[in-house]
Amino acid sequence: MTEPRLDPDVDYPLGVHRPELIFTPTGKTVADLTMDRVMAGDIAAEDLRITPEVLRLQAEISEEVGRPQLGANLRRAAEMTALSDTRVLEIYNALRPGVSTQEELLAIAEELETEYSAEHLAVLVREAVDVYERREYLAVPE
Repeated sequence: MTEPRLDPDVDYPLGVHRPELIFTPTGKTVADLTMDRVMAGDIAAEDLRITPEVLRLQAEISEEVGRPQLGANLRRAAEMTALSDTRVLEIYNALRPGVSTQEELLAIAEELETEYSAEHLAVLVREAVDVYERREYLAVPE
């Protein structure tokens, strides 16, 4: 059984109108995130991170209101939650023009696809390779 599509006019913002759909990575609900619990030490930094599920719900809302690019960005963000912060920064730096060769960037795309099931991110990196090649932004192999 699939979830019914979200209706932006009724369901957005999700935290107000559909809080039953929102959980932290540790399983806490929106109602669990109170200042009293923070002060008591019951809320950790991990409790404040967004989950891939919530990002995909936000993507759905964005797409429903005619913002497909924002939806695509949120879907990529959902995939990024599987990567460590360190790896995200490494990939970010590798994507700077003139830093990486075509082979290095294609290896990153393959890694994203095979190790993280991050198909949207892999497509983005491959698109960057195409653009960098046309604009001569790829590093030259040594």
